[in-house]
Amino acid sequence: MTGVFSHLPPGEGINYDWENDHTFVKVSGGDSGGAYTLMEDNLKASFALGLHRHDHHAETFYFLEGAVDFFVAGEWIRATHGTTIHVPPGVPHACRTAGGKPAKMLMIYQPAGFDGFLAEMGQMSAADFEDAAKMAALNEKYDIVPLGPVPAHPDD
Repeated sequence: MTGVFSHLPPGEGINYDWENDHTFVKVSGGDSGGAYTLMEDNLKASFALGLHRHDHHAETFYFLEGAVDFFVAGEWIRATHGTTIHVPPGVPHACRTAGGKPAKMLMIYQPAGFDGFLAEMGQMSAADFEDAAKMAALNEKYDIVPLGPVPAHPDD
């Protein structure tokens, strides 16, 4: 069987430079036949992602630089270089950068889809982000179930 391969040097790929992170799509759902999305996520010092779950998708995180406080299944874990965290469907999770410093991780979203979520968000206006119905529909479309803010951390 012959297929097409892809090659992306550092700093390349479809990217979204948000206020709190800069994400590069390294392998899209189209590249993987819908099997997974692989992203490089450069978390800025202010990054925090509230508690949520995915009912049909798994996420795997591999931490490359810095430290991330990761809340999963009711437990806080400090993830540093070389740490892997796998979150199966249905497991609530949240995270934030640790110590007010940036961090970098790879994220695998399986099956694919998160790249579509980012692409749609990349086309949204500030007013769209404020539209609760629009955000709820987008979250539902991409299997994101918001559960609340980042839980209190023991160091707070």
